[in-house]
Amino acid sequence: MKIKVNNKVQELTEERITISELLVKNDVEMPEMVSVQLNGEFVKKEKFEVTVLKDNDEVDFLYFMGGGSLI
Repeated sequence: MKIKVNNKVQELTEERITISELLVKNDVEMPEMVSVQLNGEFVKKEKFEVTVLKDNDEVDFLYFMGGGSLI
């Protein structure tokens, strides 16, 4: 199966993989801090373990960071 992760094609040997498993496979640190888009739609964190990816899916791992200026 081929999927695109953050605009890079990955060829997976697994026949079935969930978003949670993909996060582990890609060594994502602090997955609880990552938002995931699947084919342009945000996936709720509680759905990561049950959302199964399909051939040609596009997945984006998004890290939101707060910040500000120091005075």
